Order: sequence, then C-alpha cells, then structure tokens
Amino acid sequence: MADTDANDLDFTKPPRRTGGYNPILARMCFESFGTEEAIPEGQFFFAEKEMSSKMYLLIEGEVNLRRGSRSLDVFKRDEIFGEMAAITGEARSASAVARTPCRVLSLDPRQLRRAIEQTPEFGLMLLNVMITRLRVTVSMLSMTRSLPDWKGAAETRVFDDRLLAVLTRALEGRATLHYPARKTIMKENEGGVFMYVVLKGRAAISVGSQVVERVGPGGVFGVMALIDQSTRAASAIAETDCVLLPVNRNDLLDVVKEKPDIAMSLLRAVADRLRHMDTGYK
Repeated sequence: MADTDANDLDFTKPPRRTGGYNPILARMCFESFGTEEAIPEGQFFFAEKEMSSKMYLLIEGEVNLRRGSRSLDVFKRDEIFGEMAAITGEARSASAVARTPCRVLSLDPRQLRRAIEQTPEFGLMLLNVMITRLRVTVSMLSMTRSLPDWKGAAETRVFDDRLLAVLTRALEGRATLHYPARKTIMKENEGGVFMYVVLKGRAAISVGSQVVERVGPGGVFGVMALIDQSTRAASAIAETDCVLLPVNRNDLLDVVKEKPDIAMSLLRAVADRLRHMDTGYK
C-alpha cells in the first residue's frame, strides 16, 4: 500500500498494494458496462470537494492523486480510482489529474449497478478491496489508540425496510438467532463464516475495549470476515435482546445476483465505516 494516511485512501489498488483486487475481472466489467474516455495531459478527472460520481480503470498513462498541493499517489495501468464517490455519492476527498495522456474506462453509478447485477463477483471484489483498506485502517488506529469514539452517535442501518424485507424473503427458512442482552455474539480474532443482519435489538461493535459502532435493526456486522475469509476484526455484544439473521457467503452471492441493491448497500456501509474510522486521524 502507498505511504498515505488512511483518510487519503479514495482508491483501489492491485494485489501488490491492496488485497482482493482482480484486474482481469475489473477489466472485463469495465469493458462490458463502461465508457472509454481519452484524457489529455494536465486535465482533471475530478477535483477535491467536487460532486462527481464516476470511477475509472486506467488502461494507458499515469494519473496523480493529490490533496491540495500534496501528492498522495500515482496510478498506472490496470488500477482503479475514484470508486468511493461512485459508491457513496459524496464529494471527492482528493483530486485526480492526468500526468500523461490517458485512456480510461469509466463507470457511472448506473453502469456500476449493471456491472454488479450481471457479475455479482465484481461487487464482492470491490467489497473485498474496501474491507482490506478498512482492516489496515483499524489496525493503524488501534496501534496509535486513535479509534474514534461512537459515544452519542446514532445506530447504523444498512438496509431500509424494503431491502430488509427482500433479504428476509430471499433467505426464508434460514433460522434466526436470539441473543439476550450482554451476550457475546462474536469475538475479535476468531474465525467467522457468517455476517449478521439485525432484525430486532441493538449490538455494540468494539475493537479492543473501544466501542466503534452500534448496530440497530437493518444494520449489519461481521461482513469483513465473510467477504475476505479472514479472522474477525472486532467483537460484538448484544446491548439489548437481539434477533439476528445469519448470512453465509453463498447466501450473499445468491441474493446479490437477484438484488444488486444489496451489494450497493453493503458497499456504501463499508465506505461509511471507513470514513468514520478516518476521523481518528483528524
């Protein structure tokens, strides 16, 4: 990974920098659903604080990512950048300018949704890449004891009532899990094959002794270990009596094939968590 602060990370890198990225799959999806563009040297792809929503795959040239006058990184062939804004719809956190004449393939939010609908593995790949970044951020903040405090913040929710109903119908027959208040649901550094959707109640998510999130109905936790098949990055305790819907990897892939909005909601949730963690650097 490039030598940047966590709040500089508005980009995706191949395996030498960020795990989980498959350039062949990325190229296939961008070519199938995206738009080719030629960008002359010195032209901006997007500017810091700008409201724009395309993400890009670089097929020729070099692109400089910068904040203000500070250079953050350089993108080269087969690398993706700008995906955070395409996922979240929020303003750009940095600028991207062509260092040389460039050819790119771009995806706007509509094209991104189509790519995930037709190739759900692409959505899981993006989730994997962002989760890797989130793991690095959590690890760095833990070492410096800079994890943001969730005190006073609202419960998080990933799925609205419509998507929650879609998910529960799709997984009809899957037994729900019931946890009484103060019961441990999962532990940091343990293996995990499920993510959990909160149907009732509230769970507290902690790294070490620091509560970093509270998850209410429609919220999700445990997605990191499900996607990247690594150990749990956090612990979860039921703060109230909870009813949870467990979801395994095959369940998720099947649901995403039918409802790409599920993948988009998860991508936005991981992006929001990354932005929240980034406050620990400020």
